[in-house]
Amino acid sequence: MRLRHIEVFHAIYMTGSITNAAQFLHVSQPSVSKVLAHAEMQLGFDLFQRIKGRLTPTAEAHMLFSEVDKVYKQIRSVRNTAENIKKSKTGNINIGLAPALGFELVPKAVAEFKKMHPEVNINIQTMHNEQVQQALLERKIDFALMFSPPPLPGITQQRILESQLVVVYPNLFFPEKPDTMNVEQLINQEIIGIWDSGPLGDIVFNRISDQDIKMKCNIQVQTYFIAARLVAQEMGVCIIDEYTAKGNLCDTTSIAALSPPLSFNLQALHLTDQQLSQTSKQLLDEINKVVNG
Repeated sequence: MRLRHIEVFHAIYMTGSITNAAQFLHVSQPSVSKVLAHAEMQLGFDLFQRIKGRLTPTAEAHMLFSEVDKVYKQIRSVRNTAENIKKSKTGNINIGLAPALGFELVPKAVAEFKKMHPEVNINIQTMHNEQVQQALLERKIDFALMFSPPPLPGITQQRILESQLVVVYPNLFFPEKPDTMNVEQLINQEIIGIWDSGPLGDIVFNRISDQDIKMKCNIQVQTYFIAARLVAQEMGVCIIDEYTAKGNLCDTTSIAALSPPLSFNLQALHLTDQQLSQTSKQLLDEINKVVNG
């Protein structure tokens, strides 16, 4: 199948008609019909049957689609990469962020940077560790800021700072409002679990497992923000990064440092084979100043 065959087949399969496929591809209906007929002739079998006004995929089309879909996604990835490379030359900075960094640190750094570079366009995307590598490879982002990401092939990591996990708790649970706590003090408390939330969740889970501590955990989340908001509703306590904790502190909650501390790194990531632009370096320098200031 040729590239155009793949695009037309995919569009008809997904939209259910030649009319919709033509609209999706921004071409005429006769053009779509012609390409489909040519594809079927080359393949030697029909891809669709017309049933009640709709084009219904044949059994052969269903078998073919999974492979075609893989190729289609690769084609789309190539086009996205090309478009993002073009945009990178026009004064744009695209950043991927761990959601917690959006509460104060990065917005403050961006505000300072824009005072000196008002002409630069900045696009900020929140994402999780598992999304970063693909986003960098497709040039959707120039660099990312993540918490303790795993080593990734083709990606260079630069440590920005070391930070600590903290306990967020309802004041009702600990009226004395301790500013330091150990994990053992949480044994009788309902804990909001973040075990499946990535590297920070792994750090917390490993500490609890190493000390053979049994926790009451009836609520699990994958986002630290949600964990903090559940604590505000007095649903339990949570162990999360200090940035999310401070960004969601309210009158009914408090923060305690962990003893012994649980540390993690804030890392900047970018493609190894591509130097950051001068403006990206300047923004990263500003973020460094704010974070370490």
